[in-house]
Amino acid sequence: MNDIFDKIYVKGPLTQYRDIGEGYYMFPKLTGELGPRMKFNGKEMIMWSINDYLGLGNHPEIRKADAEAAARWGFAYPMGSRPMSGHTDMHEQLERELAEFAGKEAAYLLNFGYQGNVSIIDALVNKNDVIVYDIDSHASIIDGVRLHQGKRYTFQHNDVESLETMLKRAKKITDQTGGGILVISEGVFGMRGEQGILREIVELKKKYKFRIYIDDAHGFGTLGEGGRGAHFEQDVVDEIDLYFATFAKAMASIGGFVAGDKDVIKYLQYNMRSQVYAKAMPMALVEGALKRLDMIRSHPELKDQLWDVALRLQKGLVEAGFDIGNTNTPITPVYLHVDPIEAGMLVRDMRDNHRIFTSIVVYPVIPRGMIILRMIPTTRHTQAEIDETIEAFKQIRQKQEAGVYKEMAKHIKI
Repeated sequence: MNDIFDKIYVKGPLTQYRDIGEGYYMFPKLTGELGPRMKFNGKEMIMWSINDYLGLGNHPEIRKADAEAAARWGFAYPMGSRPMSGHTDMHEQLERELAEFAGKEAAYLLNFGYQGNVSIIDALVNKNDVIVYDIDSHASIIDGVRLHQGKRYTFQHNDVESLETMLKRAKKITDQTGGGILVISEGVFGMRGEQGILREIVELKKKYKFRIYIDDAHGFGTLGEGGRGAHFEQDVVDEIDLYFATFAKAMASIGGFVAGDKDVIKYLQYNMRSQVYAKAMPMALVEGALKRLDMIRSHPELKDQLWDVALRLQKGLVEAGFDIGNTNTPITPVYLHVDPIEAGMLVRDMRDNHRIFTSIVVYPVIPRGMIILRMIPTTRHTQAEIDETIEAFKQIRQKQEAGVYKEMAKHIKI
């Protein structure tokens, strides 16, 4: 018989890098005001790793609204879960405004995006149902799917033929069980920066009976007219059955929401365990979210500024010979075709000597064998910061081609 703690001492996919990476590649400590320049290890860096797309995180109007809301309400009110004692007019107001913005009948607030995703999926399906989801789905989707006691299938990333193959399998099962089919994709895949193939997915509704749920954490505020999301960008608003987004990206806050038909949202309101059995979102955060939503609606130029920065950054990287994949969003992945330790040496040089901070992403966050430097442009990045970053990448490329990082990697043991 084994000790349940035995697994703690076996190095897994990420923990194998703990001894050489903790505090530097993982769990880095960033200091200073949120913005395009922050400090890491006491050095000022050009920061490409903060999901503050629209620059709201440190916007003076937002800071003022947050401070006033905190002073007015504190962070205790309301106490209790929404069904018990935490329901307020302001929560309902935010939900009405989010529903209208997302083009849906109703919406419901989520305390956290991750737990919301897990709980929504859990509430929607039973053992007779089948889930079909994109293999590159976010961890919160995967964890929600893990709770499902029925069948589930992955389809290859953004591959409509693979999706249809899995839908055929799902239909055979549901014809026997009497269940339904839930298809899950993302409006924007947060690592690759690719939009989900929403148009192609909803087109299959003509042949197969299913409902589609999308996670648009990175599309909300950045895509579509006025930043209303990937479903507006792709003109499939009515065909998307359930729409989910977080406040942790364009809104620069905490929380999220799910939107859809009124009856579906009412069902989730009574059956999402992560919300029924959790304290309601504090009023200060609700009021802050209302202010952020108003900023997005009243300042459409913020999205335009974001895209201007993103396209200039992406153009510069491509011209410098870097592979940014098939991104069609502001998310800018730089694919490194090297082993993880060599990639780590490259990132160390970039941070220590060029003062450029990007996040390095490896398995299991992304598929095995893939390494990405993920860059998040914001409205606040300047042309000078883009130019400095591109020049650093050019110098790093020269070192990579000369084998500098490969030689450094030989001396690292994990």
